[in-house]
Amino acid sequence: MNKHPNKSTKAKSSYLVTGSIIALIIAATPYIFYSYESFPQTKSWETFLFTYHANWYQEVYVSVWTMMGKFVPMLLLIIWFITCKHWWYHVILIPIGMFAFQLFSVINDDVGITDEVEIWWLFPIMLVIVPLIYLIKARLSNKLLGKDLKSFEEELGSKKSFLQQIKDLF
Repeated sequence: MNKHPNKSTKAKSSYLVTGSIIALIIAATPYIFYSYESFPQTKSWETFLFTYHANWYQEVYVSVWTMMGKFVPMLLLIIWFITCKHWWYHVILIPIGMFAFQLFSVINDDVGITDEVEIWWLFPIMLVIVPLIYLIKARLSNKLLGKDLKSFEEELGSKKSFLQQIKDLF
């Protein structure tokens, strides 16, 4: 019997609230995307907080449409990253980074063509994330198969010596 029934009830309630908020955000993404239709189809937009001038896209409407086309997928990927329970979830950071750079390019009015050079900015991120994923996978595989890292290194060393023997033959 549970000694603290209120704790499990609170945990379930918190889980339900968090899940409901996430589901509500996901369900609202079409409305978030189509919010661009509420912006003016003019070159500049004045509010009491700021004035926005659409330089590259010529209309505020088109600028916001392009921004929402980058923001909504990035938002969904961020939710997926936060809620994912798989060992490979760090890989989701790569498309998140791509959409973040694209969104930055859209906001930066001086960029002529978006979606072109993001891969060069993502390359350093990928250099860190991809080896990290393989390291995690190797450790999980070793734990599941009952092997430790030392036996793996010894096996690798014996293969290197075998390859060296083959190389010496030629």
